[in-house]
This record gives sequence, C-alpha cells and structure tokens, in this order.
Amino acid sequence: MSKTDNHPPIDFRARLAHLMLPIFFDIALVMLVGAVDTVMLSHCGDEPVAAVGMVNQLVNLVFLVYQFLSIGAGILCAQYFGAGQRQRLVQTVAIALSLNLLVGLAASAMLHFNAEALLLAMGLRADTLPPGVTYLQIVGALAMFPALSLTLSASMRSSGKVVEPMAINILANVLNAVGNYILIFGKFGFPAMGVAGAAWATAFARTVQFLLLAAVHTVRHIPSYPLSFFKPFPWRELKNLLTVGAPAVAEELSYCLSQVAVIYFINKISTEALATKTYCSNLIMFVFLFCIATTQGGDILVGHLIGQKRYRVAYLLGSFFLRRSMLITLVCSAALAIAGPFILPLLTSNPTIIRTGVIILAMDVILEIGRVKNIFACGTLRAAGDVVYPVVVGVTIQWSVGVGIACLLGLPLKLGLIGVWIGFLLDENIRGMILTRRWHSLKWFGKSFT
Repeated sequence: MSKTDNHPPIDFRARLAHLMLPIFFDIALVMLVGAVDTVMLSHCGDEPVAAVGMVNQLVNLVFLVYQFLSIGAGILCAQYFGAGQRQRLVQTVAIALSLNLLVGLAASAMLHFNAEALLLAMGLRADTLPPGVTYLQIVGALAMFPALSLTLSASMRSSGKVVEPMAINILANVLNAVGNYILIFGKFGFPAMGVAGAAWATAFARTVQFLLLAAVHTVRHIPSYPLSFFKPFPWRELKNLLTVGAPAVAEELSYCLSQVAVIYFINKISTEALATKTYCSNLIMFVFLFCIATTQGGDILVGHLIGQKRYRVAYLLGSFFLRRSMLITLVCSAALAIAGPFILPLLTSNPTIIRTGVIILAMDVILEIGRVKNIFACGTLRAAGDVVYPVVVGVTIQWSVGVGIACLLGLPLKLGLIGVWIGFLLDENIRGMILTRRWHSLKWFGKSFT
C-alpha cells in the first residue's frame, strides 16, 4: 500500500495516526460542550436536561445546514490539495465562507426570534418549554459563528493542518466549562442563572472559537484571497461545491430530521423518556468518537489519493481504517454497557431513567456495528466523489425503518424508549450493510473532481 503508481513510498498508517489523533481530541472537545451542559444542568433537575436535549437536537439540525458547504469544501479542498491546485482550493474556501455567513445570519435570526414557536412545533411539554426557549434564544442568536468555524476547520484539516483546530477547541471547552460553573451555580459574585447561564457560556465559547480559528486560518493557511482568483468568477467551483455539498448534507439533514421526528414521539411517551434519551445519547456519542476521528483523518488521505488518481491505494487504506474503527468502537461500547449501572446514578436519581438507560446502553453494542459502517462508508464514498448513492440509501432507510419502526414499536406497541431504540438499531445496521457493499464494489472509481 505504500508504493504504487510510480509514487514514492509513504507510510499511510503513520500519516493516518498523525491526522487522526488531533481530530479525535478536536471532536471530543466539540462533543464535550453539549455534554458539560448536560452534566452540570443535571444538578438542576431532569426537566432542564430534557429541554436542553431537545433544543440541541434542533440546533444540531441547523448546524447540518452549515455543513452543506463545509463538507463540500472539505472534500474538494482535500482533492485540490492532493492535486496541487492551490488556486481552486482558495476559490472554494472563499465561496464556502461567504455563503455560510449568509446562511448563518439567517439561521441566527430564525432561532432567536422564533424560539418558542419552533419548540412548540417540536412538541416540547409545558413544564420544559420555558428553559428550552431561554436556551435557544441565547445560543441561537450567535449561531452564525459555528457556521464559519465549521468551514475554517474543514479547510485547514483538508490540507493536513489538524493540530490548530484541536488547540482552539481545548480553549473553547475550558471557557465553556468554567463559564457553566460560574453562571449556572452563581459563583464569584455572579447570579445563579441556571439554563440561561449554560446558554451564555456556550455562546461565548463558540464566539471565541470562531475568532481564534479565523486568526490562525489567516496566518497558517490562506493569508489572502487575491482578486485575480475571482476574475472571472469561478462558477465551476461553486457548481462543484453545490454538487458535493448538497447530496452530502442531504443525507445528514435527513438523518437529523428523522431524529427530530423520533424526538417528537419520545416526548409524547414521557418527560422521563426524553431525559433518558438525552443522558444516553451524551454517553454513547463518546463511544463512536474514535470511528469519526479515524474516518475524518482517513478521508483526508483518501481525498488526497483520489486527487492523484490512486484509486486502488485509496481503497486499501479505507478498508484498513474500517477494520480498526470497528474493533475499537465495539470494545468501547461494551465497556460503556458494563459501566452503565454505575454511571447513570451519578447523573440522575430517577430509578426509571436508570433502569431504561442501562438496557439502552446494552443494546447499543449491536447498534454500533451498523453505525461504524455508516460513518465510514458515507464519509469515504463522499471523499471519493460518490456523493449521491449514500443519500438515496440514507433517506429511504432512515424514514422507513429509523422513524417508521421506531415509532410503531415505541407508541402503538407500547414498548416505549426501548422500542424506539430497536428502530435505531435496525436503521443503522441495514444502512451500514448496504453502504459498505457499495464501497467494496469499487463503483466509485473515477468520480473525482480534479
């Protein structure tokens, strides 16, 4: 795998480790922003946790719209970097930043001024509506900054600059944790603000994160955007960005919308069910963290190889990190299932939440088999330029199985949250099987944009 197509030998395992480890800590720190809010708010009761859990589902949906351009920019920049096409890389980043700024401003206005209407539409219960509205109005008002941060991070990572985003995320998470402690509980002379304090801490941390990313991006990656690069306007890059980004985010958007639909039905079950889902999701996301990091690091290398037309090497590399991700994720999932009865009582004293949560964490071991395949296949097929197939499979299975069966088992058949999780399990594994078969079929050969 290290020497093909007359290229000099390269240790791809070492390069993958070099990219993956900073990305691992980077993503872990991003996840910690929401997890820290959940853990600290658990001291205020299960209702605020349930409210913030639903709000974050909506905010994540908006963030996926931002990724419409960020994902496309990352894929194209990786291929252009591998092919040595610097001008096309700069053009792509500039277009993505400009469009995400417009989208981010519109999203910020929508979330802030329509917070109550949006949460009512999602079916948030009356007892959890006030804290949910408070949190969404504050976090939503500054939602344009994550839009730009995602594009800046994707651009730097695509060129192998993965340490800088990680370091900035470390600082952002420290600010978020300290801000939560001070503002939620009223320390150092500040009033105890509860949910509002968590929201202000998160919004401030994300704002600082953007400002630092913008500064580092200018110094270390793209210092300027020469006007000569945009005369005439690079319509080809805009078309490629939309061609890659639209299908890529359509699958992610479909998944997030399906989760919002399921959250709506979980909320109909009970506030306890919604709180249980929030607690378990915040624990489980750290299980597949290694898989996400490995896939993102591997996809950068796959994009570079595709840009160089080295398809066979890209296939071997992708298959390697799929096996590695599967092994480590399953070990972590099993460890969480074993530790579940000891971890959940630290978050809540509600026996129903603890009992249901323990069962869900045990079921997650099987669910992760499919999730690893999905994360791998979706990301790697996109990196290779095969962007439409994952959308077709994703939309079809997510809504027929992920939503249909989950809601059927959860409500009419009265299996509650356990029934919903069975639907999740089937959804992930069916999609994973179909998409990995696509990867091994090699039908993505020759779909690059360079």
